[in-house]
Amino acid sequence: MKKLVILGAGCGGTMMANKMRRHLDRKEWNITIIDKDNIHDYQPGYLFVPFGINTEKEIRKTKREFIRPGIDFIISELVNVDWDKQEIATATRGKFFYDILIMSTGCDVRPEEVEGLAETWEKNVYGYYRFDDCVALKKALSQFQGGKLVVNIAEMPIKCPVAPLEFAFLADWHFHQRGIRDKVEIEFVTPLTGAFTKPVATQVLTEACRQKNIKITPNFALGSVDGDRKVIQSYDGTEVNYDMLVSIPPNFGSQVMIDSGVADPMGYIPVDKYTLQPKDHDNVWVLGDGTNVPTSKAGAVAHFQADILEENIMAFISGDVQHARSDGHAL
Repeated sequence: MKKLVILGAGCGGTMMANKMRRHLDRKEWNITIIDKDNIHDYQPGYLFVPFGINTEKEIRKTKREFIRPGIDFIISELVNVDWDKQEIATATRGKFFYDILIMSTGCDVRPEEVEGLAETWEKNVYGYYRFDDCVALKKALSQFQGGKLVVNIAEMPIKCPVAPLEFAFLADWHFHQRGIRDKVEIEFVTPLTGAFTKPVATQVLTEACRQKNIKITPNFALGSVDGDRKVIQSYDGTEVNYDMLVSIPPNFGSQVMIDSGVADPMGYIPVDKYTLQPKDHDNVWVLGDGTNVPTSKAGAVAHFQADILEENIMAFISGDVQHARSDGHAL
């Protein structure tokens, strides 16, 4: 029996498991997907929970219900990935060997990477890129009666690059709904040169911010957070004060990938940006937020990457030439 192992049961991993199960004969191929838990969060919904648009129950389901029958779902923390031995070690379920490996281990925020940020978390400093964080922010926003709200991106890349600006727009709407918009100053502080990553979009979004009275502070490379003074400081010494800070901390890939020696220092796995394969490992493919590919870290990107992997993995199994190439397409 040949073995296909998939790391990560998020968007990318689940799509690949379901696609490959349709193709591969169950008598010839065992498919195993490994993840640390059975909780599937609809991450785009995080943005709306703080404003009461989505409820917590609406965005949270089990991972198992999205995985097709005939796929083994293993719940355990990863401990090590060894491409040379073709071996995956887990914390509680032992080791798994593979003939083909698909990796979709994602990325997450790390407040501890910014001086003072972790120490001030949930003390007038909040986030919404994790489930518990967006629930805490919902409570904090409901109690906010006025002052300066700062939305800050620590550094790029981040998951869903437009989400922080969407948050600022929703905050504008939220405070209008509560009748206190005139008591709230909103400032969008970003390391980018403008409101967004693309010139045309930046022009449109800058005008939208002007109309909504949202100040944009560009080119701000976050160096530290001073919770006592309620100030964020850039590396060049520029300071921005806040009454409530909504932070998008640095995004890192999986620590296990770093510890296993298969990722760069930020946890992103280096791959060919067209084939999505690491160098010299022709039976390994990587997709989603955990790669170092210069694309948006979003589910839409993983969707199109999955189509490339599906075609090329089937060609690899059949001994054919792998023609499919990823172009970073998202929409």
